[in-house]
Amino acid sequence: MSALTISGVEKAYGKAKVIHGVSVDIASGAGYGISPADIACVLDIPEEELRAIYGRELDSSPIKANAKVAESLFRKATGEGRESVVAAIFWLKTRARWKEVQVQEHVGHAALPIRVIISAQDSGVL
Repeated sequence: MSALTISGVEKAYGKAKVIHGVSVDIASGAGYGISPADIACVLDIPEEELRAIYGRELDSSPIKANAKVAESLFRKATGEGRESVVAAIFWLKTRARWKEVQVQEHVGHAALPIRVIISAQDSGVL
């Protein structure tokens, strides 16, 4: 792919480049969650210039990274073995709104009130 030079910053989509003596892959960095401010700091350019040159990569890379992780998790969740159980539970809690519910039951005679005794000694207050 051809590279474009704007203000001394090389642009080559999808490939790491040595810019100002630093090997940088803008798309990967943005996909990993590195902020545009931090990427600009490494490149020693203003964040506005980074956005002007790499705006599309900065916007689309996190989406692509999330899709790749979701695909991997889905494959694991629909697979076999212990790893698949953990992935399936995580998937269902986050995507299907499953949740773990803690149920507390009080046992005793229905006609009698529930009596709660709390002492200062038990609570550690005194």
